[in-house]
Amino acid sequence: MIYLLGGSGYVGQAYQALLTRKGFPFRNLRRAELDYSNSALLAAALRRDRPEFLINAAGYTGKPNVDACEIHKTECLMGNAVLPGLIAQACEEAGVPWGHVSSGCIFTGARPDGTGFTETDAPNFTFRQNNCSFYSGTKALGEEVLAGRPNVFIWRLRIPFNEVDNPRNYLTKLMRYARLLEATNSISQLEEFVAATFACWEKRIPFSTYNVTNPGQVTTHEVVALIEKSGVHPKKYDFFASEADFMKVAAKTPRSNCVMDSTKLAHAGIRLTEVHAAIELALRTWRKA
Repeated sequence: MIYLLGGSGYVGQAYQALLTRKGFPFRNLRRAELDYSNSALLAAALRRDRPEFLINAAGYTGKPNVDACEIHKTECLMGNAVLPGLIAQACEEAGVPWGHVSSGCIFTGARPDGTGFTETDAPNFTFRQNNCSFYSGTKALGEEVLAGRPNVFIWRLRIPFNEVDNPRNYLTKLMRYARLLEATNSISQLEEFVAATFACWEKRIPFSTYNVTNPGQVTTHEVVALIEKSGVHPKKYDFFASEADFMKVAAKTPRSNCVMDSTKLAHAGIRLTEVHAAIELALRTWRKA
């Protein structure tokens, strides 16, 4: 059996669908039935049920976007920085291996040579650099809390998307925003992300941190061009003149735009679709929720 925390969220629902499809028995543990932020209670449940693996997809992202984290700082800090440490303590006490959904939003930009950040690069969009959103800062702290912990995967997700129209879907956001910011990013196809992360446990690859993004990088203009080519959402797509203009008009906090390298995961035998091809496929099969 698999324990799933945060199963009601955007990523958590994708895990539920994956586990159901694969026929894996799982328990979608809700806080209403067990407060898994209490490590003693969680450890007791783990010892009782003896799941083979635990997936933590719980956290605080803010709605409709990370600007909300600037207001709800206590919830954000607890969900993203404190909770992972409490889960780690419970899993270690019960002897249960687990995986934690982290974020690539702890980086900004790219390496000096233009290539993507690897798992050996230190996060550069954090409280320690004093340049980040509160959300990104707490996600970086969450990884610090887990540093050196045994039997845990840290999976970095970046700007999830798929073929289903949804306010959390990156493609939906680009279609609905009045104006867009030109940026270069690595992104993650949602179903490929959950399949790749679960494969880490299935294949018993080494416990470690992994960038789980579709290979390559893509600009906002390139994604818009693919949307226009698909005919899914015809309209005039307007762009901000600059990031400074965007920050002045549309955002309360800086955004992470970054390029990540996922070759470590590929070398472990787990490969995702090239990013442009993954976007094209999502648009080709686009549907309402």
